[in-house]
Amino acid sequence: MARVLAISNQKGGVGKTTTAINLAAALVACGRKVLVADVDPQGNASSGLGYPRAEVTGGSYDLLFGFRDADTVLLPTPIDGLHLLPATRDLVGAEVELVDEPGREHCLRRALAPIRSRYDDVLIDCPPSLGLLTLNALCAADAVLVPLQAEYFAMEGLGELLRTIGRIRKSLHPDLEREGIVLTMSDARNTLCRQVEQQARELFGDGVLQTVIPRNVRLGEAPSFGRSIVDYDPKSAGARAYIALAAEILERRARGALHSAAG
Repeated sequence: MARVLAISNQKGGVGKTTTAINLAAALVACGRKVLVADVDPQGNASSGLGYPRAEVTGGSYDLLFGFRDADTVLLPTPIDGLHLLPATRDLVGAEVELVDEPGREHCLRRALAPIRSRYDDVLIDCPPSLGLLTLNALCAADAVLVPLQAEYFAMEGLGELLRTIGRIRKSLHPDLEREGIVLTMSDARNTLCRQVEQQARELFGDGVLQTVIPRNVRLGEAPSFGRSIVDYDPKSAGARAYIALAAEILERRARGALHSAAG
């Protein structure tokens, strides 16, 4: 059964979609079978994997509301072992339509349930907000990965997201875990980036992953070609960082499983 990972931060421009696409590709490089579920109405994860929103006729909206079966909306990608549940234009109105749905917080969880057994990992690219689509993603997930841009204002938004996660664990999904916080768009030469990293590690300890995603021109170029950085330029600093991130996440999971078994 796949481990479902919501990649979430209500602050835009922090590398959320970049992380969803490239972590997925890196997990495939580690031998995993992966699905990227794009529930962000902007559809950037879909276009970044070769399927611009305007060109897709069915996707996460249709699965969310039960209009279509998974086999009619899941798409292959240029990477063998990586599939996409794309975003479509209809997703723009989903927040409003979900309000009247029975069990509205769990629509995505129910939609993904029949296909979880096909994959090792499902990565959900959330909208840059804390609305009903993100709530659905968090309720569908086993864990949350939070991209944190290495800049001054990033820490302020992080607190709000963590409080939301706490409320969800208390009232809707007590088993929701934190996969961790990953620092993105970092420049080791920049004093502010180093200070933000230091502050994050002091506040959250080993909740902050050791791997840091650097600012990298090739990371910015890859989506315009509909490709992940692992496929586009595997020798780049960005590709190496996401491969390291995937390996670190898998290692932490393995350690956690061993600890649980020993307990």
